Amino acid sequence: MKLKKVIIIGAAGRDFHNFNTFYRENPECDVVAFTATQIPDIAGRSYPKELAGSRYPNGIPIYHESELEDLIKKYDVDYCVFSYSDVSYEHVMGIGAKVNAAGAAFSLLGYKQSMLKSTKKVVAVGAVRTGCGKSQTSRKIVEVLNSKGLKVIAVRHPMPYGDLNAQKVQRFASLDDLKKHNCTIEEMEEYEPHIASGNVIYAGVDYAEILKQAENDPNGCDIILWDGGNNDFPFYKPDLMVTVTDPHRPGHELSYYPGEVTLRIADVVVINKIDSADFANIQTVRSNIAKVNPNAIVIDAASTITVDSPEVIKGKRVLAIEDGPTLTHGEMKIGAGIVAAHRFGASEIIDPRAYAVGRLRETYETYPNIGTVLPAMGYGEQQVSDLAATIDNAPCESVIVATPIDLARIIKMNKPNTRVTYALQEIGSPTLDDVIGDFLKKHGI
Repeated sequence: MKLKKVIIIGAAGRDFHNFNTFYRENPECDVVAFTATQIPDIAGRSYPKELAGSRYPNGIPIYHESELEDLIKKYDVDYCVFSYSDVSYEHVMGIGAKVNAAGAAFSLLGYKQSMLKSTKKVVAVGAVRTGCGKSQTSRKIVEVLNSKGLKVIAVRHPMPYGDLNAQKVQRFASLDDLKKHNCTIEEMEEYEPHIASGNVIYAGVDYAEILKQAENDPNGCDIILWDGGNNDFPFYKPDLMVTVTDPHRPGHELSYYPGEVTLRIADVVVINKIDSADFANIQTVRSNIAKVNPNAIVIDAASTITVDSPEVIKGKRVLAIEDGPTLTHGEMKIGAGIVAAHRFGASEIIDPRAYAVGRLRETYETYPNIGTVLPAMGYGEQQVSDLAATIDNAPCESVIVATPIDLARIIKMNKPNTRVTYALQEIGSPTLDDVIGDFLKKHGI
């Protein structure tokens, strides 16, 4: 039988999972290449033979997505499977048009082909876009479950930006583990808040092996909490699916892939940021939820902010630093830092674009709509160095750090700075406590 030649189009996450679960042992397919985008410095490497399995003794090369059409012709590819997240439908079908024009079929895997079943009950958190507030929702759910005497192990959507073999399974229980695994700023932004709350969180590349270890964690495990990334749907079959929406981007819940999937499969939908969004936009989101998932429980919530040192903001010319992915492919122009600047009386918000250096300047060129905020890009040492230099260059009196980590621990800043943290606060009822209580009762937990 002639093998079907396949290219997996990805961004170092869902693509590897799709390979591991559907293609690695598939006797009908030969994966000839991965392509990569969104994440710097992934292209030019290989998916290692140790992870690729016996059918791929040389591993699998990873190319930049810009080479896709040439690769289809070079390898005489039969079909390409799109395997990354948080992109518009126009973007997805633009890639599909390129693939078809080059002669190959274009496909997307569904959850039947990629979801793994846990021996534990799984509560999954997803979102319709990056930056909706799923991480704070995840932490709130862990808090609720812990209050009921249950041991929760969180598993995060993949962020394997380093040595893939070394990152096969990663366990984070202390800040020292972040150093042990050579985490980037983007990784720390997701793992550190869990660690600070006393939670154990896993991540990596091989999510079947991660699941086995999480289920048998030395701290004990009653519930698996899937902490989703971007707007992807879970890698593990959820027993309770919670999806977070954002009224600052109304309509995106029905126009971005695979965010609409997470909305359609949700048992519970959180409308977050109600405290800072326009009423008309909130109603648009509410209407769209009712249109595609009328049986979902809807929870209204605010994203409440806390500023460590308000005096660092009041009357000052400030530079606001926000979570990188939220500003780049998440397309948000404001975040908690900008909200804090207005709320606590900053005299001016400095536009950092003229002072950006190196890889950060490239980021602004790639994403010209970011606006007057500084993305905390840190996929590698050079980006971290460029971030520090940009902060130093900016003619501000103080810095608002609104990333989920203590950035001052990573970068020495030459100006006064303060952290902004944010948490989910439900408005009215039902609440997550109500929903979790009903879920536990239903399953006899």
